[in-house]
Amino acid sequence: MEAPRLYSTKPVQSLKPTKKIPLEEDTGKASDALPLPLYLTNALFFTLFFSVVYFLLSRWREKIRTSTPLHVVTFSDIIAILSFLASFVYLLGFFGIDFVQSLVFQSSPDVWIAEEEDDEVLLAKEDARKVPCGQALDCSLPPLPPVAPIVTVQKVFDEKPVTVLTEEDEEIIKSVVAGTTPSYSLESKLGDCKRAAAIRREALQRLTGKSLSGLPLDGFDYESILGQCCEMPVGYVQIPVGISGPLLVNGREYSVPMATTEGCLVASTNRGCKAIHLSGGATSVLLKDGMTRAPCVRFGTAKRAADLKLYLEDPDNFETLSVVFNRSSRFGRLQGIKCAIAGKNLYIRFTCSTGDAMGMNMVSKGVQNVLDFLQTDFPDMDVIGISGNYCSDKKPAAVNWIEGRGKSVVCEATIKGDVVRKVLKTSVESLVELNMLKNLTGSAMAGALGGFNAHASNIVAAIYIATGQDPAQNVESSHCITMMEAVNDGKDLHVSVTMPSIEVGTVGGGTQLASQSACLNLLGVKGASKETPGANSRTLATIVASAVLAGELSLMSAIAAGQLVKSHMKYNRSTKDVSKASS
Repeated sequence: MEAPRLYSTKPVQSLKPTKKIPLEEDTGKASDALPLPLYLTNALFFTLFFSVVYFLLSRWREKIRTSTPLHVVTFSDIIAILSFLASFVYLLGFFGIDFVQSLVFQSSPDVWIAEEEDDEVLLAKEDARKVPCGQALDCSLPPLPPVAPIVTVQKVFDEKPVTVLTEEDEEIIKSVVAGTTPSYSLESKLGDCKRAAAIRREALQRLTGKSLSGLPLDGFDYESILGQCCEMPVGYVQIPVGISGPLLVNGREYSVPMATTEGCLVASTNRGCKAIHLSGGATSVLLKDGMTRAPCVRFGTAKRAADLKLYLEDPDNFETLSVVFNRSSRFGRLQGIKCAIAGKNLYIRFTCSTGDAMGMNMVSKGVQNVLDFLQTDFPDMDVIGISGNYCSDKKPAAVNWIEGRGKSVVCEATIKGDVVRKVLKTSVESLVELNMLKNLTGSAMAGALGGFNAHASNIVAAIYIATGQDPAQNVESSHCITMMEAVNDGKDLHVSVTMPSIEVGTVGGGTQLASQSACLNLLGVKGASKETPGANSRTLATIVASAVLAGELSLMSAIAAGQLVKSHMKYNRSTKDVSKASS
């Protein structure tokens, strides 16, 4: 499919002739109506114009040095701006009148025809490029002869100008390199996030002596990540997004976006989607929905720690604690408290619903409310940390595998025997035996914790990156046990995946970025659900589990049929030198 063009097929005609045309003698001048002699009027406005420009530039530089917002103006600034506008209008009107007359009255129609023909030639040359335009290639046009530029409406409104470093930028770069200006403060000092990224990028290249030419800078909204997604940006990384599907689950079809650089992954998952679809689809069920946070507190004695444990786990106190916890959010609702004691130390695992958000910040605020409340009856309680690793976040942990964290989902499908043979190229018996010896026995021999599967993390990571989830939570979100058994007198295959801790959200974090938001929109789960709070994030969790089911089914079939190495050698090996693609 050809990439969309960045220009229209018919260029807008330039307003500047390409040929010089002799001007006729003027019949009248606007300067005839001036009350003062012409040379005095010109001298006055020239002096006013350059004086005001110098004043405004000096004020601007002073504001940058003192970190004063540029929109804060004094009375003298207002007077200077008005004077600048007045002198600019005069000079433009005086010196521009002849130019306007030459455009409107002196141009020959032949000039416009000739220019339009030149523009068509330029477009024809561009369309004749032999190298396809892709994100990994340098698609800049070769130098063109000095003719009027092709300007289109689409470019004017959609394209931002390429960042060009000015003399002032050069001074700031030198200041960053010298260490007098902190790199992290550029956004607040300049008030322009893209300009700050460009300056930081150039300073980094000078400090390290390494080029960042392959890392894109333009084409990204740096305002959208300020104070939310990433600090001190110098560019962005491009990751291709492939589509697997349609994935038929719970009677609905989904096209699943997967951001990955691993060859065969999307193709393999797509084959699994096909097998599921031909067999009537998959069924995915949400078992539990609750994010956790577990602070660590310490007392002077183990008895005092035990007293708090008994208090927190007493059902009579749950309602009081819920009221305190739920003050933090209209979506966060306390579901339960589980404690573990280690000597004088107590680990308190709070579980709460979080709506359509992944919910780490939400549950943390609720926990803080409860800790502040407990200080009244337990003044000797010493809070060691809001997180004591009993949560457990971004680490493989048995507590997540057993108790669950985030969304707990089970997904199943019955694959017809004909589909197993014709689409998956293997047999039911081979898949059942391989799953037993690989995913179950082999994982047990390895001492796996939640890793009783073939490659669940592959699919989870790809979907997480595409939809703006936290990639680090792939650790516990990929906890999965894959089960396979022969059914219907051994003719068909029943396959299931059980995933107790899928941590996803459809609001907050990276989900609000344009690309990730588009992928969520593709799945129909963008933003918060207006009808039922939390419905979108729960649907996303079931999609993730169903995609894992498809990936497990296809990879296990490839291994059973002896196709794994062959397919990877064909689709996951490239003879192309990517490092030279942009040169």
